[in-house]
Amino acid sequence: MDKLKRVLSGRDTEEPSGLGEVIDATSLGWGTRVKGFIACFAIGCLCSLLGSCLLWVPKKGLTLFAVFYTLGNIASIGSTLFLMGPMKQLKRMFEPTRLIATIVMLLCLVLTLCSAFWWRKEGLALLFCILQFFALAWYSISFIPFAR
Repeated sequence: MDKLKRVLSGRDTEEPSGLGEVIDATSLGWGTRVKGFIACFAIGCLCSLLGSCLLWVPKKGLTLFAVFYTLGNIASIGSTLFLMGPMKQLKRMFEPTRLIATIVMLLCLVLTLCSAFWWRKEGLALLFCILQFFALAWYSISFIPFAR
C-alpha cells in the first residue's frame, strides 16, 4: 500500500524512512490544498480587480494599478503551489520546454515593480503590465500539452 501511495503522489523512488515520514507529516490533505488554491487564486483575482479600479485615481493611479496587478498575478501563480507542492511546481516551471516562458514572465513581474517604484515611469509600468499579461498567458499555455 505504501508503494502505491508513493507512486500516486509522484514519489515513486525509494526514500529514506526518516525523510519520508517528515514529508508525510508536513503535507497538506487534498481538501486543504484545494481550499488554499481557491483562497489564493481569489485573492489574486481580487488584487487584479482592485488594481483595475485604482487605475483611475488621480496622480498615483497607474502606479497603484501596476502594483496591485502584479501582486494579483503573483498570488494567482502562487495558488498552484497548493495543488502541486512547491518543489514540484518549481521543477515544472524550469523544465526546458517552458524555461523561456518562465523567465520572461518573472522578468516582466520584476520590471513592472521596478518601473513603478524605482524608476517612477508610469508609462513604462503600463507597458510592462501589458507585457506581463501576455507573458503570463504564454506561461500558462506552456502547461497545456501540444499547445506550445
